[in-house]
Amino acid sequence: MSVDPGLFIWVVVTFVIFVLLFKKFAWGPILEALETRETNIKESLEAADEALKKAEKVSKENEHALREAEATAQKIRKEAIQEAEKMRNARVEKAKEEADKMLENARVTIENEKKQALLELRNEVASLAIQATQQILDAELDQKKNKKLVDDFIDELVKN
Repeated sequence: MSVDPGLFIWVVVTFVIFVLLFKKFAWGPILEALETRETNIKESLEAADEALKKAEKVSKENEHALREAEATAQKIRKEAIQEAEKMRNARVEKAKEEADKMLENARVTIENEKKQALLELRNEVASLAIQATQQILDAELDQKKNKKLVDDFIDELVKN
């Protein structure tokens, strides 16, 4: 194998021209395309990282909102139970008051009817006593005196 110096020079010159042309026409666009791709990849990674951060933030906000909603639901449930208990107690108390009022009204009614019956009985007894006395005395005393005597007698009986 022998080396031909003319061919060697032509190969070197051709190679240098090829490198210069390659650098001018191909190397720049290739580097530019690589830089553009690198920039796009960086931007995509940054966007993905930003989206991940936003997703984590939204997830935390949702968890916080869920905890608040659960706490609010617990509070509302507790308040509803308390309100129902208050209403039940109020109804029980109202029913007791109404029952007490009815008992008191019944007692008053019974007492009034008792007094009325005693008064009627007294008047009837007085009337019967007067009639009996009138028959016994055979008109010796007048009716006003007889009624007064009987009323006084009944008053004495009631007091004792």
